[in-house]
Amino acid sequence: MITTRGEAHDYGMTATAFSSVSLDPPLVLVCVISGSLGAELIPQNGCFAANILSSGQEAISNYFASRDRPRGRDAFAEIPHREVVTGAPVIDDVAAFLDCRLTETHEAGDHLIFIGEVVSLGVYPEVEPLLFHGGRYRIPTDP
Repeated sequence: MITTRGEAHDYGMTATAFSSVSLDPPLVLVCVISGSLGAELIPQNGCFAANILSSGQEAISNYFASRDRPRGRDAFAEIPHREVVTGAPVIDDVAAFLDCRLTETHEAGDHLIFIGEVVSLGVYPEVEPLLFHGGRYRIPTDP
């Protein structure tokens, strides 16, 4: 779940891909469909947060994937969240978050790749992450 905050718009979306890029400096990337509102707002706002949802947050994932949900600041009216360094919304009770300042944007096919420097993070190892794989949600299991 990727979130961003600007003067007029808060926005949350699922991303096609999320990956670590570098440890020094700490950089991550997210891939977003070109022409989407998220693809416009991340460079406009200059920041984004990657929220790794917990296994109990499937409803939040579905909410932000819905085209019928509220937009702008109203999108987060019913979603408990806080701001950390950049001001991008960090959703409460996630398994982890990475708060990032945008450093680079690259076009790749029908997507934009946003690279952000991690300026704040939180990892909660006792919280199980929500996984989406093979067209459905899954909960990780230990071997």
